[in-house]
Amino acid sequence: MTKIETTLSTLLLDIGAFYKPKEWHFLTVNGIDLGEGKIELQWIFSKYGVKDEVVLYYALSDYETPVPSLVALIPSSTMGEREIVDMFGLTVEGAQKGLYLDKDSLPHPLRGDV
Repeated sequence: MTKIETTLSTLLLDIGAFYKPKEWHFLTVNGIDLGEGKIELQWIFSKYGVKDEVVLYYALSDYETPVPSLVALIPSSTMGEREIVDMFGLTVEGAQKGLYLDKDSLPHPLRGDV
């Protein structure tokens, strides 16, 4: 696996320069609560036709900073973006909440400070 650090401010440029839809499959966007109000966000890709070639872009952030959406580049990213909105309480530009959690669910169940 190749792990590449990015920032939220350069995310669209970095992934836009990398991503070729006929070469790379977007798997998901993931979050890891780091404690103390910090989170590591990960955008994970696998190469078509190649076993075990995975590229992971990651950015460190806090819960207050809005996350840019990749939907304009990768329409299928909408599902993962909506998941991190529900599970971590993040704001992702254009992503709605309420896809994964029932109305009576605990809010932001993967967020460590709630």
